[in-house]
Amino acid sequence: MKLPLLKLVLSLIAFLGLNVPAFATPDLANGKKIDQQKCYACHAKKSGFGNGDMIYTRSDSKVKNLQNLKSMVAMCNTELRLDLFPEDEADVAAFLNKQFYKFK
Repeated sequence: MKLPLLKLVLSLIAFLGLNVPAFATPDLANGKKIDQQKCYACHAKKSGFGNGDMIYTRSDSKVKNLQNLKSMVAMCNTELRLDLFPEDEADVAAFLNKQFYKFK
């Protein structure tokens, strides 16, 4: 988008009083629901113990920080064709972080 057109679009948004948040607050309830519906069964099968939570709490976890967690959620979404929107990925990552990882 060329600069004058971008300025016009931003001016129009401001004129109309539309609020476009830079970052939406993650919906933890949505993240939990998606985890339960789409993630847990796959992780339970991968763990070998039938417990989907074990993959998050194992000692040899591949997830070492928040950015890595977000990347793993995005990779699962893409590889498994879960059809999650970016905000759904953010919700799942926020839920998993709060529930298991507790990264800052």
